[in-house]
Amino acid sequence: MFKLSTINFWKVAARLILRNRIIILILIALATFFLSTQWKYMRFTFTEANLLPDDNEVNITYNEFLRIFGEEGNLVVLGVKDPTLFTVEKLNAWNRLSESFKYYDEVDAVLSIKDLKKLVKNTEKERFDLEPFIKDSLTSLEEIDSLQQELFHKYPFYDNFLFNKDTRTIRTAIYLNKDIVNTSARKDFIVDILQPKIADFEAKYNLDVRVSGMPYIRTLNSENIVGEIPLFIGAALFVTSFIFFLFFRSFRATLIALVVVCIGVMWTFGIIGLLGYEITVLTALIPPLIIVIGIPNCIFLINKYQQEVKLHGNKVKSLQRVITKIGNATLMTNATTATGFATFILTESTLLKEFGIVSSLSIISIFLLSILIIPIIYSILPSPKERHLNHFNRRWINSFTNWIQGMVKHRRITIYLTAVSLLTLSIIGIFQIKISGSLIEDMPQNTEFFRDIRFFENEFNGIMPLEIMIDTKRKKGVMTLSTLKRMNEQEDLIIEIPQLSRPISVVSLVKYSKQAYYNGNPKYYQLPTSQENSFILSYAKNSNTEADMLKSFVDSTGRYARITTFMKDIGTDKMERIEEDLQTEINKLFPAENYNVTMTGKALVFQKGTKYLVKNLVISLSLAIFLIALFMAYLFRSFRMIVISLIPNLLPLLITAGLMGYLGVPIKPSTILVFSIAFGISVDDTIHFLAKYRQELQANNWKIKQSVYGALRETGVSMFYTSIVLFFGFSVFTLSSFGGTVALGALVSTTLLFAMLSNLVLLPSLLLSLEKSIANKETLKKPSINIIPEEDDSENESNLNS
Repeated sequence: MFKLSTINFWKVAARLILRNRIIILILIALATFFLSTQWKYMRFTFTEANLLPDDNEVNITYNEFLRIFGEEGNLVVLGVKDPTLFTVEKLNAWNRLSESFKYYDEVDAVLSIKDLKKLVKNTEKERFDLEPFIKDSLTSLEEIDSLQQELFHKYPFYDNFLFNKDTRTIRTAIYLNKDIVNTSARKDFIVDILQPKIADFEAKYNLDVRVSGMPYIRTLNSENIVGEIPLFIGAALFVTSFIFFLFFRSFRATLIALVVVCIGVMWTFGIIGLLGYEITVLTALIPPLIIVIGIPNCIFLINKYQQEVKLHGNKVKSLQRVITKIGNATLMTNATTATGFATFILTESTLLKEFGIVSSLSIISIFLLSILIIPIIYSILPSPKERHLNHFNRRWINSFTNWIQGMVKHRRITIYLTAVSLLTLSIIGIFQIKISGSLIEDMPQNTEFFRDIRFFENEFNGIMPLEIMIDTKRKKGVMTLSTLKRMNEQEDLIIEIPQLSRPISVVSLVKYSKQAYYNGNPKYYQLPTSQENSFILSYAKNSNTEADMLKSFVDSTGRYARITTFMKDIGTDKMERIEEDLQTEINKLFPAENYNVTMTGKALVFQKGTKYLVKNLVISLSLAIFLIALFMAYLFRSFRMIVISLIPNLLPLLITAGLMGYLGVPIKPSTILVFSIAFGISVDDTIHFLAKYRQELQANNWKIKQSVYGALRETGVSMFYTSIVLFFGFSVFTLSSFGGTVALGALVSTTLLFAMLSNLVLLPSLLLSLEKSIANKETLKKPSINIIPEEDDSENESNLNS
């Protein structure tokens, strides 16, 4: 009953499409116009990708830290490593450059060499005063030498903050207004103000200024993402249309396919705007993905149309059969592809959820556009000429299908041995895969800003903030000597870890206060004894200047303190070991009944987010396999057919995972996507083949061998065409400057290539080897949905002409 209703549905659909051509084209044009009006609502992301759900403990801890101490990712640093900087002209110019940024509303504060001040004991007023190292401007080399001597050797409080005393590297810290850090104003300041001023300074004084910090990195990274969208769309259009033309040798067919996918891209941008989503590193990939996925739809539909015209020459009958015979199969394959993407909707990561929603909606849209536009345009155009059908007569096509049949017929043992060998090697490779939680690993490594990141890593041990927040559970608990001593011991451990920079906290300020109390003698840069603490604190209480300095390290109630360090870009394994060492020390130093100590910071949040995504990978991939297995069961109503259909599609995934292990490609947010995407696409070939196989079984009176070879001849060429398009289509992502996008493109392309070979060679071999197990009419005789309807030449097509 359902079988009949499915056939009737597509017959009715064909009639409606071909009878209402003008109305449908007008509706498509109106929908395209409406979605184009939604483009203005597209926003380019100005925040980091949050890989964790909002209610995750790591996110809750980080947001609590932000509530108490404010945005921690607002620091931009400028650095110079050049001995010629230490001249009167250049050092004064450097200080003027730093000073000039203070007058912009986008900037909260600027700290440069000129802003550094000595904490000086005022005996008369029993307080500490602040005196600048540089009162106005430098006038002689002697002053500069004296300044270096003081900063580099006498005041350890500032060491590794604004200078590196060993390499004589100087830097300036610019703290952006926290309200603009996650808005477009940040980009405007960095691109329109910061970069031009630095460029002018470099040109005038012949100095190489390095720039970094999370706001700067995020801005230039976003600029690169935006810049690559037209590159991907252009490359995908060129590559897929070029291959399409090589197959069909028809400008008309190629132009029709381009019209379909271009409208599909317009709809995709419209969907993003309509839903109010941001353009992220993932959603930026969807428009070219739609081109790559849409072209195979066009290949199946146009190839079938031309086959039918070549068979009987009746254009109307050909178009009716394209819709009734290929429409359902194309719907099924697009549904499975959309399912692969839609599994990301069920993750709790906003980034992946938005990617899953937009991509799955776009895939369904490109199917609708293909099944409507292609038959309608061909119904308006004259019938294809003989030269448009010459591609069916190419010798290499027959040679290719004959080679596949020969392999399946005579080399099945070789095929199985190869499959088992690849499986074994893949499993070994899988155990070598590592997880990467690096914030910058996927960033363009040939850019100036990436080299600047490495510069600051080498000079100052990193720019990725790692925070330890200490809750003393009582007001003014931070300034007790016992708490300060515990924090000092924690900092000693941080100093011993080479991947972390020298920490800065209230402990450093208290040590500086003791040094100031003893008239700046650097040997007194240490915590005060209990006896010293009382009279040093009495000086501090009388000092407004020290209270201002304290705000950065302690909250207004004196209950919370922070220890800030910066981390090099390291792998997840090292990061976890460091976290474990720090946590062990925290547990030892801070009793749980008196203190609540947490670790947070952008680097830690990202690393935890990567681990969370890996767990979601297993869930989403398992869900995709389960849903598609249910889909197969619904189509074919045979457990054996489910197993047979899944094996050729799971093997390529395992091979790709094994290659990742051998080639050192880690699991990270970008490569996590590979498996669900590739599985959802590769299973399309299986559906096409098995659908045709079932039809051949009925036509050949359930003769397995004859049916397998018939299905290979009929679908082999289309499977090859579409797989080649997908292979080269996904390969355009290797043009990216982002390592993660390159890996995504290369891995999906590789997986789909293996999947094509697996579906063309391994799947038919399994059907032939297991023919006794599946050779009964009930296995495939009455599927729930008749994917490819049987030939029906009695269809009265006169209605279609009206």
